[in-house]
Amino acid sequence: MRTTARVATWSVGLLGALCVAVVGSAMVGPVALSPGTVARASLNAVGIPTGVNFNTAAAGVGSLSMPVPSVDLQYTYVFDFRVSGSAETIVRTLRLPRTALAAVVGFSLAAAGTVMQGFFRNPMADPAIIGVSSGAAVGAVATIALPLSLPFGLQTAAFVGALVTAFAVYLIASEGGRTPVATLLLAGVAVQTLLGAVISYLLLQSGESLEQAVLWLMGHLYNSTWGDVGATLPIAVLSFVLLLTYAREMNTLLLGEEDAHTLGVEVERTKRLLLAAASVVTAAGVAVAGVIGFVGLVVPHIMRLLVGPDHRVLLPASALGGATFLVLADTLARAGPEQLPVGIVTAAVGAPFFLYLLRKREVHAL
Repeated sequence: MRTTARVATWSVGLLGALCVAVVGSAMVGPVALSPGTVARASLNAVGIPTGVNFNTAAAGVGSLSMPVPSVDLQYTYVFDFRVSGSAETIVRTLRLPRTALAAVVGFSLAAAGTVMQGFFRNPMADPAIIGVSSGAAVGAVATIALPLSLPFGLQTAAFVGALVTAFAVYLIASEGGRTPVATLLLAGVAVQTLLGAVISYLLLQSGESLEQAVLWLMGHLYNSTWGDVGATLPIAVLSFVLLLTYAREMNTLLLGEEDAHTLGVEVERTKRLLLAAASVVTAAGVAVAGVIGFVGLVVPHIMRLLVGPDHRVLLPASALGGATFLVLADTLARAGPEQLPVGIVTAAVGAPFFLYLLRKREVHAL
């Protein structure tokens, strides 16, 4: 089967699985809903932007406030199925935003994990390997723990912390215009350890905010809004498109940097672009959902066993598989009498399954 046909086949199949997972997730909750009700309410939420409203709000620190413009889109909704008002509110306002955010974050983390495993030629690599998650954690926990008046919120602080850390690790590992993979890996481990100490100190200083900080570190999707989805989705899509355009180069890098250079790949430039895109998409996901483990580690490895190492097929398959996996994990997290942080569920499911792969000798070098 040609590569294009394989990509289409796997993408359609996994997209169908994601749609089923989304509908099933929206059915689960204190108020049980039928699949038909969820499907009709979800279709009623499909809208086409038809106008723009410009608003102005004050933002700043203390007396240094200034008007900041904001844009609100007006939508014309395509469908108008008959659904009870309470059911439509539950689906469109409470459950769909959370499920959509789970899909976007899972998509982002799995795509980044696929790139990192190929980049380091190591099946144990994940999106946090160069300290992106630790940097986001420092930004978020500092915002929660320290009594600072900042003109931006927790998510922005986490996003900035993640990107600053990734950039710092890259600068530490680079020398003479080259960035050896082994040096990058060691620099990432060292920076993660240092930031772990900073996070521990901030937790000690967090006082009454300790529970909120720990909850963020566990990874959660509580109180998700369409605004969170709208802020994360464009970054995820643009980063994914950039990564997909470099799928052939990622395949060539699996042969080794010297062979890739011989075959015409601009190795250092490609490495910089891959690292930047993977770091940005990871930062976007972690900023809105906290530190969620194992999605970027387990999903790409499973998909590699199913579809092979060709990144032209593997990257979209992993991204859609990650979206489905996190939607199902979040459904399980809120299915019990008490909602759990989704990071607990991904670790509880992902770690045993990875151990199973180890016992079956299905984990191997790339």
